[in-house]
Amino acid sequence: MNRQPISDQTWEGIRKEFTLPALDQVRRRLSELMEDPEPVMQQLVRVFIDDGTFCPGFQFLPGGQLRPPVVELFQRALELQIPHNYFTVWMVTPSRDLAGSRPVDLLKNSRAPLLRALESYRRR
Repeated sequence: MNRQPISDQTWEGIRKEFTLPALDQVRRRLSELMEDPEPVMQQLVRVFIDDGTFCPGFQFLPGGQLRPPVVELFQRALELQIPHNYFTVWMVTPSRDLAGSRPVDLLKNSRAPLLRALESYRRR
């Protein structure tokens, strides 16, 4: 798998389009929404930038719950040993395997093409 450094511009783009709250902010918000946020915390996609840990906003539904398709894709990414940061970048990058669409834009569609694209990304 190609593991090039991820640019600050990439993180800034994710922050602008989807938000990129700090892990502590997410934990506080989830604590307001549910009695025990720990099960959700364990499923979070996290990105590690410099000394901080952040959570890409594309994984959240408007009410603060996690998007099931992102949880499913991320679980598969972990099985494939794709690091959190690279999974996050894959989600927002146009893919040949998806006819130039970004995975994040296809979350409402069938998961099969997304899972195949993720496996193809892992092989690169």
